[in-house]
Amino acid sequence: MSDNTLTTSAGCPVADDNNSVSVGKRGPLTFDNYQLFEKLAHFNRERIPERVVHARGTGAYGTFTLSKSLSDYTIADFLQTAGSETEIFLRFSTVGGGQDSSDYARDPRGFALRFYTEEGNYDVVGNNTPVFFLNDPQKFPDFVHSQKKHPMSNVPSAAHVYEYWANHPQSLHQMTILMSDRGIPFSWRHIHGFGSHTFSFYNAIGQRYWMKWHFITNQGIKTLTDEEASKMSPFGAQQDLVESIEKGDYPSWTVKLQILSEDQAKEFPHNPFDLTKVWPYELAPLMEIGQFELNRNVQNYFAETEQVAFAPSNFVPGIGASPDKMLQARLLAYQDAHRYRLGVNHNHIPVNTPRCPVLNYQRDGAMAGACPVQHGQSSHGGEVNFFPNDRDESPKPNANYLEPPMPVEQDAWIGRHGQDHEDYYSQAGDLFRIMSGQQQQALTSTIAGGLSQATKSVQLRMLSYLERADVNYAKLVREKL
Repeated sequence: MSDNTLTTSAGCPVADDNNSVSVGKRGPLTFDNYQLFEKLAHFNRERIPERVVHARGTGAYGTFTLSKSLSDYTIADFLQTAGSETEIFLRFSTVGGGQDSSDYARDPRGFALRFYTEEGNYDVVGNNTPVFFLNDPQKFPDFVHSQKKHPMSNVPSAAHVYEYWANHPQSLHQMTILMSDRGIPFSWRHIHGFGSHTFSFYNAIGQRYWMKWHFITNQGIKTLTDEEASKMSPFGAQQDLVESIEKGDYPSWTVKLQILSEDQAKEFPHNPFDLTKVWPYELAPLMEIGQFELNRNVQNYFAETEQVAFAPSNFVPGIGASPDKMLQARLLAYQDAHRYRLGVNHNHIPVNTPRCPVLNYQRDGAMAGACPVQHGQSSHGGEVNFFPNDRDESPKPNANYLEPPMPVEQDAWIGRHGQDHEDYYSQAGDLFRIMSGQQQQALTSTIAGGLSQATKSVQLRMLSYLERADVNYAKLVREKL
């Protein structure tokens, strides 16, 4: 058979792919149109469940180059030797809208970065903001419902958005960022990225450090007003990234860290694991550790960008979690979402396949045995499928990678611990005060535009939060309402 002969999915050569089998030239079709049935059946199943959040995204491959060894802080292999390079994949996304939404919605931007290390995939699944709206995952599904479309009209509802925020003052800091001029980036190339959560490093002698990721765009921040955004192509940011890489104008970011010792964290002026707050630079200075650039576009959007399965639980030895409650919940939720969307063997999909051998006792399930050979994987064949076992050559745990115990509060009691006593206003006020007068006017106009659609009760509560952040912040919004 010719190398380019069209076939069915089972490999059977196709003689005619333009005409169905019919009873005569003008007659009905017959039941032996198996080639037609295969095409239609596959077509009906070409869409998998859309991500509930971060549905609209753009991805590309690149290279991370380490400039500073972190061996004092972590045993992570890819962070040991200055000058070493690691392949990466980065997916940008809008958060609230579906696949049909615009690249230029006023919305946080997802910034999900995968390092294909020699010890497995390490994922930093963050945003273009250093904080988030919430610090307890119990609130997350309700938050997303409030930011999505109205359940009756199926159109966005500013009244619902502000009603939720009015009941959750911890959202004030992130809301201030979102409604500022940073709320609509010009392109994917012109945003910072943040791991947002607090993570941990641990080194060869069992010391643990807390840390935060910062990815600073070398292209500079560039944003749009609401009026400018309304004139942009809904696919503009995606097109900009693809075309930039195609012509060799590779976007790049400077990689920095904030690091605290366990003792420093105990003395911190606020909870260092609260996702609604930043670490002040004067208490945790930024440390530059490298650069990464994006230099290769995907070959197939669906196979790679749509099926990439980032998960905050994809750690490597030397990097771990923290008591951050939002992070703790994401360790379960992301992998669970991928099993629903892509199946239990989603790591067999090439974009998700580690660049190192995978040795475990997981078997069967949909798509079992689909591992790409080029990445050192196998489908395990008829090898033993349980542990412990008596086979010297079978995979075994390695105590050299043991993570040190996670510290907890002394005399901690298990229960539902509220965080209403936290200060959710000071950092929002600090952010407002470093804005220029023009930026303050734009921010408060945007807030007033949405808040005007909410009830009087919601307006009064939001104004009280703004006043606690900064008196002038509340004054400007009140005047515009």
